[in-house]
Amino acid sequence: MMNAGAAVIDVRTPMEFDGGHYNGSINIPLDQLPYELDRIKGMQKPIVVVCRSGARSGRAAGFLSQNGLEVENGGPWTAL
Repeated sequence: MMNAGAAVIDVRTPMEFDGGHYNGSINIPLDQLPYELDRIKGMQKPIVVVCRSGARSGRAAGFLSQNGLEVENGGPWTAL
């Protein structure tokens, strides 16, 4: 998905994101995803979600997939 120009969404807290993140990623904390759904859909590209360990990004991937988005759990942001 990364080769296809996917958007990377980091679902950690802003404090965690500020401590280090994948270059070019967008910080949308997990609990804010429902409120940002229209913005995410408007990106019109595949989504890769990341976090610290892969747990939160797994929940985020499930939520986004249920809402019709092409999404992949990227796991820990450091793995990208």
